[in-house]
Amino acid sequence: MGEIKILDCFGDICPIPVLKVEKQLQELSKGEQFMLITDHSCVVKSITEKYKNISIEEPMNGVWEITFTKT
Repeated sequence: MGEIKILDCFGDICPIPVLKVEKQLQELSKGEQFMLITDHSCVVKSITEKYKNISIEEPMNGVWEITFTKT
């Protein structure tokens, strides 16, 4: 697998990151991944309510990296 695509959503508030995720998922093939980076906890809450095949890390306080895998 090549480099993982990054969606930089710093400063974006809901629903903008969710809309970007939906668009990106449509462009992926099964098994491919991408990462969304956000600095808004409301985005993390919205994403976890809507998507299941994700992994979330908080590498620094208030910044989240959410990795999506298309199923």
